[in-house]
Amino acid sequence: MTLDHVRSLSGGINQIGVRAYNERLLLSVMQRNGGLSGGELARRTGLSPQTTSVILRKLERDGLLLRGKPVKGKVGKPSVPFSLHPDGAFSVGLKLGRRSADLVVLDLAGQVRQQLRETYDYPRPGPVLTFLQSGFDALTGEMSHDMSARLSGLGIAAPFELWNWHEVLGASADDFAAWKDADMVGAAAEITGLPVRMVNDATAACRAEHIFGIGREYRDYVYFFVGAFIGGGIVLDHAVFEGNQQNAGAFGSLMVPDRAGRACPLIDLASIRSLEKRLEAAGLDARQLWEAPQDWSHLEAHVGPWVEETAHALAAASVAASAVIDVEAVVIDGGMPEGIRSRLVALAAEQLRGMDTRGLIAPVLAEGQIGGNARGIGAAVGPIINQYLLDRPATLFEQA
Repeated sequence: MTLDHVRSLSGGINQIGVRAYNERLLLSVMQRNGGLSGGELARRTGLSPQTTSVILRKLERDGLLLRGKPVKGKVGKPSVPFSLHPDGAFSVGLKLGRRSADLVVLDLAGQVRQQLRETYDYPRPGPVLTFLQSGFDALTGEMSHDMSARLSGLGIAAPFELWNWHEVLGASADDFAAWKDADMVGAAAEITGLPVRMVNDATAACRAEHIFGIGREYRDYVYFFVGAFIGGGIVLDHAVFEGNQQNAGAFGSLMVPDRAGRACPLIDLASIRSLEKRLEAAGLDARQLWEAPQDWSHLEAHVGPWVEETAHALAAASVAASAVIDVEAVVIDGGMPEGIRSRLVALAAEQLRGMDTRGLIAPVLAEGQIGGNARGIGAAVGPIINQYLLDRPATLFEQA
C-alpha cells in the first residue's frame, strides 16, 4: 500500500487540514507554555500584534483555542489569555509492547480520554490487528460525531525488528517470523481509515516525556525507558533526535559493567524482564507485574535486589552516554509503579556520584513523569504534531 493511498483514506475525516506555519507556531508556543495573551504570543514569536490577533481569531473559530477570562494589569486594557482547546483535535495511539498492547485516544492537551489494553505472553501480528480492529470500533463507537471528525491519525509505537526477540521472550522463531512480512502500517490504515505512522516504541516514549513531561525543562538529555526490555531516546536542542534509521537511543545494546565489574549489555541488567526471571526462579507468576493497577509491594524481596542492580546499570549507562553526548540530564522512566521509579532514580543518582567521571561533566538524573503510558501517548501525539505543531521548538518555546 502506498503512502498516497494511506493519506487518501483520511479524506473527510479531518476538516481542518494541515495548519500554516504561523498557526503551528502559535499553537506550539501555547502547548509548551500554557495560556498566553496575544501580546505575549507576539513578543515570543516575533509576529506583529495584528497578525497574531488575526491568527488567534481563526484558531478560535476552528475550535482549537479557548479564550480565557480577561486579566487586568496595572496599566492598559486587560489581557485575554488563550490556551489549547482539549477538544480541538484527537489522535489514536497503539502501543505494541512485548507483554501488552494499549490503544489510547489522546486530546490536544495531552490527556488520555479513552484506553483499552490487551495482555499476552508475546505479540503476534494477527492477534494485535484483531485487537486494533475491535478496540478501534469500540472506542469510536463511544465518540461523538464532532470528536470522531477531529481524529488526526493513528500512531503505532513498536520495537524495531520484533522477529529477533523470540528467544528472550521464550517463543518459537516461527511465531515471530511473521513480523518480517507484516505490513502493520497498511493494515492499520485499512482498519481505521486514518493516516498511520510507525515509530520505535522507546522513541515514542521519549517524545511523550519531551512534549508533556519533565523534558520541557532541559535542552539536551538522554532518556531511558525501563520496560520489559530497556530502550531510550535522545533529545538535542529541544528536539527528539530519531537518527539515520530512526533507531537513535537503542541503549539496550550498550555495554556497561555489572556490580562485579563484568561487561554486560544494558538490556540484561536494567529491564523488567530480569525481574520476571527472578520471580519465575522463585516459582511465582511474572505476569502479575503487568496487571493494572500496578502494585509490587508484596514482591519487595525480589524487587529490592532488582532495583539495586538496575540503578547501578543505569548510572554506568549515564556515564557512558555523557562521554558521547554532552547532555545536561538523564531522564529515567518506565513501566513500573511510581514509588519504585522514584527509588530507582534516587539510587541511580547515588551510584552515579561514586563513579569515575573524570573528564566529564556528570549529568543531572531526573525522574520521568509520564510512566507506563509513555509509549502509547508518544505514539498518539505524532499525528497531532504532524498536523498542528512544530517538531523543533528551539528557544521560542522555552519558559520566558
